[in-house]
Amino acid sequence: MTTAVFLNNDKKMPLLGLGVYKATKENEAENAIIHAVKCGYRLIDTASAYKNEEGVGRGIAKCGIPRKDLFVTTKIWNNAQRLGDIDGAFQRSLDRLGLDYIDLYLIHWPVPGCYLSTWKELEKILSSGRAHSIGVSNFGIHNLEELKKVSGIIPAVNQIECHPLCYPKELIEYCQENGIQVQAYAPLARGAYLDHDVLCVLGTKYAHTPAQVGLRWAVQKGISVIPKSTNPERIESNARIFDFTIDQEDMDLLDTLNQDYHSASVPEDLRGISL
Repeated sequence: MTTAVFLNNDKKMPLLGLGVYKATKENEAENAIIHAVKCGYRLIDTASAYKNEEGVGRGIAKCGIPRKDLFVTTKIWNNAQRLGDIDGAFQRSLDRLGLDYIDLYLIHWPVPGCYLSTWKELEKILSSGRAHSIGVSNFGIHNLEELKKVSGIIPAVNQIECHPLCYPKELIEYCQENGIQVQAYAPLARGAYLDHDVLCVLGTKYAHTPAQVGLRWAVQKGISVIPKSTNPERIESNARIFDFTIDQEDMDLLDTLNQDYHSASVPEDLRGISL
């Protein structure tokens, strides 16, 4: 069963990763990564805004897996875009992580008036070899179209909120048609669908938890998922999504649950601004 995808630059990315948002307590991210690696995770997703890159770096250093076998993602935050401090922000992330390169560097949000020039700087980072792939997060179709006008480099990834209650089908299809890998953050909707009747019924049918069904729904569509957890049992449980297949009729049923429900909010500095 497929557990990884090839990006549009032929780099291989796991379909399952560990998110570490809000893992800021002492050794929290570090311990989560060490346990996740034991459970088979090879993708770690962080961001400068998460304030835990140092802990992530320690986890990577201590996990016992060769660096080349891990896929590490981080992101540039909005203030660095506004300041035009793209290369500086990238280097600081690299230093905090204690790494020589990043597998995937993302623009965290499409800051109006900034993200196109930010992308041009990411191109330079890509060509330097310090990032093996570059991509975006929270970009809509119009943002991606604007990017296409100024760059010949297609984002390797668009990381968006996606789960059975938030299924932006048009955006996902656009990305897939244009060679952009979709990656789902908050794929468990921060618990919002775990007691949903349909997920519970399907969980019983497939002898898996509602969370596993929701994650499986995404990866079966070729969407990478990065569920966040620092709980050892949940980290282990979230990884058990490659040992079953959801029937097509049930996939279609899950598609109908979309409510455009967003468990994540737009950052304060972007609220009220048309993205």
